[in-house]
Amino acid sequence: MIRIYRNDIDQFVVLENTNGALLEDSMVWFDLDHPSGAEEAWFEETFGIDLPTREDMKGIEPSSRLYRENGATYMTGTLIWKADSETPEETHVGFILVGGRLVTIRYAEPRPFTAFQLYAARNATICSGGATALLGLMEAIVDRTAEILEHNGAKVERLSQNISSRRLKGGASRKVRGDELEKHLGEIVACQNLSAKIRDSLMSLARMVSFMPLAKEFENAPQLRENIVSLEHDIKSLLDHTGFLNGTLNFLLDAALGLINIEQNSIIKIFSIAAVVFLPPTLVASIYGMNFHTMPELDWRYGYPMALCLMVLSAVGPYMFFKRKGWL
Repeated sequence: MIRIYRNDIDQFVVLENTNGALLEDSMVWFDLDHPSGAEEAWFEETFGIDLPTREDMKGIEPSSRLYRENGATYMTGTLIWKADSETPEETHVGFILVGGRLVTIRYAEPRPFTAFQLYAARNATICSGGATALLGLMEAIVDRTAEILEHNGAKVERLSQNISSRRLKGGASRKVRGDELEKHLGEIVACQNLSAKIRDSLMSLARMVSFMPLAKEFENAPQLRENIVSLEHDIKSLLDHTGFLNGTLNFLLDAALGLINIEQNSIIKIFSIAAVVFLPPTLVASIYGMNFHTMPELDWRYGYPMALCLMVLSAVGPYMFFKRKGWL
């Protein structure tokens, strides 16, 4: 599907049929959403340029993402998609500036596109040309990325509080159980995964914004260049915050693993102390369980009570010793 923004009526129209469609001066933004082969062929014939394929946009080399060809400036950015779901994804979006017009190629529905298209329909000056449309769209993308990063930071803050302690009614506190820590580990991994995707997106946007001034649409536009510099500063600050968030997540991961290890050691310690406590009574019972013919206590009236008392005392002694040492 091809959506076209016309600045004469300040709204988007859908190009239903490419047969016989003509290019008009009022068409400043062409949004190719899951374009078909026929739509791509019409566009290439109309503009005289080659559109990047979906595989081309997935390339990680700067030469395949940022380049100029036949008077057009090609850029590819990585955007976060489905950020509010349990499985956020990355999608690659192509941006082309050609003949003063903006062309976007996408195979997903990132929220900034929908939000900015609604905003552009209410503000006529925001899409007066391809360069202004690109800057406005980039600002919407950066704002959405900042929102995703803020939500992820809030999740990390809640995780930090939950891992350190849990508050009960009345102000009392208790340690976090092992099953809760294992659940938090899964949440940490999810936050780390989203944070990595945010960083990848911001890095691609940073490269793209630094390449934008090379387009001829920005050559004699000092105000637009100032907007580009502002975008660069915003992206840099978001990258710094992403690095801080990654450091916090690494600390929480180490803390959660350490707490799980401490809990496991506590369980092992209980079994170890129990084994030591019951070792002396076992020794006494083993001695009086031997089947020798001559044993003085066998014919003694108080031999059995004496053996029981000796086993109790031999168990209480180590227990009191461990208690005094603070090992229990």
